[in-house]
Amino acid sequence: MTASAPIFELRNLAFSWPDAMGNAGRGKPVFRDLNFSLTDSEKIGLYGPNGCGKTTLLKLITGLLTPQAGDVCFEGTPVKTEAEFRSLRCAVGYVLQNAEDQLFFPEVIEDVSFGPLNLGRSQAEALKDAEETLETLGLSAFAHRSSDRLSGGEKKLVSIATVLAMKPRALLLDEPTTGLDEKAREQLIHVLKLINLPRIVVSHDWDFLMEVSDTFATIESKPEGGQVVACGKPETHIHRHTHPGGFEHHNHEE
Repeated sequence: MTASAPIFELRNLAFSWPDAMGNAGRGKPVFRDLNFSLTDSEKIGLYGPNGCGKTTLLKLITGLLTPQAGDVCFEGTPVKTEAEFRSLRCAVGYVLQNAEDQLFFPEVIEDVSFGPLNLGRSQAEALKDAEETLETLGLSAFAHRSSDRLSGGEKKLVSIATVLAMKPRALLLDEPTTGLDEKAREQLIHVLKLINLPRIVVSHDWDFLMEVSDTFATIESKPEGGQVVACGKPETHIHRHTHPGGFEHHNHEE
């Protein structure tokens, strides 16, 4: 990808689902000898067909799934324990596909301050972090509203705020445009450009990925386990196809 030191790196990772008897790692292979990383200078758009392992990849990065082989490394060091994965998750914020999974308090300000509180900040410090984050995203008016009274797009932006309040070094976003109308989608693009953090964005929305990414990758599915394939920069003219490989890319002079 680039010469910059990775924030995190997957080294020779292998992961398979359990088999029908529940035996871990004995079922369908998803990844084999997977190598992948994110550096401070990258904004990666990850594209691919349903079921190829995009969400699984994000869960492996954050320790929500356990590989059968290989290492997840954070700042060059293999991450093994849950405490170490908690440190990684503080640095690499994970925005879930369903925003409601990250919103569970009576008021938005409580949701956004929850992460900083978990990091050991005082009530006053956490509240300040939450207020500053909402202000940066243009969401201050939502601070004392219930998430139940927010639109789908507003919930998505607030879910991003809950992650940003912890001041992560990078973001992982899983299908962030799902269920959003055009106005909310444009707001999300504006927010991601505003915060300008390194990130991996998983999406089926190709035009959205073009707006918020500077490098593209896809997952190449194989019977023995898939691989992430880097596909270049936005100036590469990308032709998408419906075959299992996801899409092909070809260089053209524009």
